[in-house]
Amino acid sequence: MDEALGVEMTEEDFEGLVADGLDLIPEELARLMVNVVVLVADEPDEEMPEDLLGLYVGTPLTERDSGWDAGALPDQITIYRGPTLRCCDDEQQVRDEVATTVVHEVAHHFGIDDERLHDLGWG
Repeated sequence: MDEALGVEMTEEDFEGLVADGLDLIPEELARLMVNVVVLVADEPDEEMPEDLLGLYVGTPLTERDSGWDAGALPDQITIYRGPTLRCCDDEQQVRDEVATTVVHEVAHHFGIDDERLHDLGWG
């Protein structure tokens, strides 16, 4: 095992776990995810916490008005591979952590804040 990572996993396998996490989103909610891109990155930017597992950047659905989409770039959900692999002890824990992180970041797209997500067990 690489000392820098808690668990070894190929980029392709990790991306597959992100796809599996997206599959957890109920179809009726997934259809509402308009103008959103989900990315996988190895590490967060230098100015971000090094243990950041995921990040939502965009305008939550609850804050969009009728003129919002005029030239709007897609919202971005990024799942960070390095911090996730370092915080986990085995592949099942990676699978669970990725699923939680994906659902957590998608929830931000729907306007659910961190406090409410923690209350719901998705913190």
